[in-house]
Amino acid sequence: MGSIATAWRPVKGASQTLVEQIAQHMAQRMDEQVLRTGLRLPSIRALAQSLGVSRFTVVEAYDRLMALGLIESRRGSGFYVAARKSHAPLLSKEQAAASLPGRMDVDWLLRTLFQQPENPGVPAEWLDADLVLSAVLQVRRTVGQGLLAYGKPQGYEPLRRQISADLNRAGIGAHPEHHLLTTCGVTHALDLIIRHMVRPGDVVLVEDPAWYLVFARLAAAGVTVLGVPRAPDGPDLARLEHLAASHQPKLLIVNTAVHNPTGYTLSMGKAYEILRLAEKYDFAIIEDDTYSELSASPPVRLAALDQLNRVLLVAGYSKLLAASLRVGYIAAAPQRIHALGNLKMLAGMTSPEFTERIVYRVLADGHYRRHIERVRARADAARTLCLKSLRRLGLQPEHPPEAGLFVWVDCGQDTEPLVRRLAQNGPLLVPGSLFSPAQALSTFLRIPVSLGESRAFWKLFEECLGVAREV
Repeated sequence: MGSIATAWRPVKGASQTLVEQIAQHMAQRMDEQVLRTGLRLPSIRALAQSLGVSRFTVVEAYDRLMALGLIESRRGSGFYVAARKSHAPLLSKEQAAASLPGRMDVDWLLRTLFQQPENPGVPAEWLDADLVLSAVLQVRRTVGQGLLAYGKPQGYEPLRRQISADLNRAGIGAHPEHHLLTTCGVTHALDLIIRHMVRPGDVVLVEDPAWYLVFARLAAAGVTVLGVPRAPDGPDLARLEHLAASHQPKLLIVNTAVHNPTGYTLSMGKAYEILRLAEKYDFAIIEDDTYSELSASPPVRLAALDQLNRVLLVAGYSKLLAASLRVGYIAAAPQRIHALGNLKMLAGMTSPEFTERIVYRVLADGHYRRHIERVRARADAARTLCLKSLRRLGLQPEHPPEAGLFVWVDCGQDTEPLVRRLAQNGPLLVPGSLFSPAQALSTFLRIPVSLGESRAFWKLFEECLGVAREV
């Protein structure tokens, strides 16, 4: 029978619980090969006596080690050190860059981007962990038995009431019961709408450029995706009308406020024209409102002008609050909310109420507005630095963005090779080709404004840009 320790004992009253200390100590002894694979461990009673703890403490420590796959229980025999599973070695930056596919696509990007150490959205240091943690602790104290039950299909009711109040202040008449459905983020909201409203062979219009994930989701639905060029004040109306008249689209997906990747915002004139064309050619509109809170002034919203007749508004809190809090919502006409709610139930039952309670707590306490103002100020300052660095390299955007987290810039060359060079020693960026439904070669690059503060990035970017220009 293996010995866990000689003089070692867990310390009562330490920052770690007794269970955590025992489990961590045993795991370390396994790493050091003091406790080898196949070794029989002390019984619960024997280890409890040896360490001066209760049997319940040892039971929980053993449970944790079994959950980690470090030990195993054999009926009638006891506990044994489990065989260690081998793991593939981590790739260096050079190896990772060399493993880039022959042609970058959205599927590869989604598998790779979220393995990076940095958040692909807002940098962690721009967010407020204490704000979220405080809300978590408040929910923990008040949730009671509600934590163990299913949530409501339409979502946590107080959160819907809060969203309704916020939308009404923005001029969008959204009743919490009739017009709102919570989702697990904006991506989930888009997925529900696409599955409900389009069928294989249907035509959907998107902006070009636009968020690359939308193209992949539409392709998975088997629809025909056609791009409408995006100008600083909105989509190209002549092209939009031509495509609408020729192809009878079911949907138009637009990012009206603080457009991703350009940072542009829709003008009032174009907003009215888009709604006129939607009425004339009978298509619905998904308005992606993900980044609108980064706008310094109230943006033009189609949902406010249309009052959720043809427009379905999608928005969420993950981008600017915490990426792990997958909470979003759909605001739409009652008949659409009813159908989307049924689809949500079929796909995943009810909402994860615990995370919705956390978001509600943040909103209700009134701290969220100040948090957004701080993030916006940080983004504005970083964007100024980013544009200054681009000007120094002769890459001034024709229409610099006034808000948002990105700068969309023409580098004068195919940006996929440039991205490959940068990935060898720096961050993984997204080449312009992925932001177009045609996926054609592009000279544009989306640069996160958070990199405006990084001297190391701009030095590397200049070097890679210089090499690429010489090729």
